[in-house]
Amino acid sequence: MLLAKMEYKWSLIILAFVVVPVNCNYSSLEKCYHCPTNPEASTQGRHLEGMSGTKQCCKGEVHEYFKSTHYKKTISKGNSVEVQESSSHEEYHSFISACAHYQPYGFGNTYINGNFFGDMEVAAFLAHLDSTIYCGNQVATMEQLAQGSCYNNEMNFNLNYCDEHYTNIYPCAPGVAYYGRGFLPIYWNYNYGKASKDLNVDLLSHPEYIDQNTTLAFQVSLWRWMTPIKENQPSAHNVFIGYLEPTKNDTSTNGVSGFGATMKVLYGDLVCGQDDNESMNNIISNYLHYLDTMGVAQEEARSYEVLSCAKQIASNPPFSSYP
Repeated sequence: MLLAKMEYKWSLIILAFVVVPVNCNYSSLEKCYHCPTNPEASTQGRHLEGMSGTKQCCKGEVHEYFKSTHYKKTISKGNSVEVQESSSHEEYHSFISACAHYQPYGFGNTYINGNFFGDMEVAAFLAHLDSTIYCGNQVATMEQLAQGSCYNNEMNFNLNYCDEHYTNIYPCAPGVAYYGRGFLPIYWNYNYGKASKDLNVDLLSHPEYIDQNTTLAFQVSLWRWMTPIKENQPSAHNVFIGYLEPTKNDTSTNGVSGFGATMKVLYGDLVCGQDDNESMNNIISNYLHYLDTMGVAQEEARSYEVLSCAKQIASNPPFSSYP
């Protein structure tokens, strides 16, 4: 996955000298209610008993069930591509560090009505990270990833993605371009500005920090997953776990909670509402691969209609470019 040929490559030398202040001051997120203690229930499992009246709660940590061996298997895609042990180990710990910041807000440890969604959410998140590796303008296939012929960064640097409507709040730094950076890329000065506030890192002045620090790259990607990016739209996290009930507009346009809904939130009409298409199917394939790698039965992911967004109409406002 992340060890495919990247536009930015992690360097231990760079990481040793670049100090990026990061903390857990997430102003736009609400902390998840901790699951009530039940001595008869397991500390981590598919279901927690005795949770009547509690729709959503959080318990446990991602590293308890997602190990470095899982990470190495997922990035190798089960093929013969060689994965450096040291690199995958370092990336794994960067990912776990980033997860730790968002676990209080429900990432990777959420129970809904006693049913555990954490491992499926990690699989979904990583599937999207895979799917933002580009081969031209298309989502990379597993074969292309194995050949190392794709890139994890946007190849079009001609646009600076500075929206002048937001420059009073999120001023664009001279000579800085806010093109897609991160494993799940963010675009535009207003998203860099919002992420800066939530992560307490000056990404408006120094967007290159994302390229230079693996943990920060994961945190920015988790910020996009956990945070509503567009007005009147939920976060990918909330639509995946089904915490938000579909609106009338959602149900009238075949919108339901689940993995397909995360594609609608993250990509809009770039992927969704276009019937069966290769980009969407590659993303779904990535997700099912991660479920298999983590030992989660695919039946847990439910039907193809829930996995797919082929019939889901993009939310208002529509996407004509990445948010």
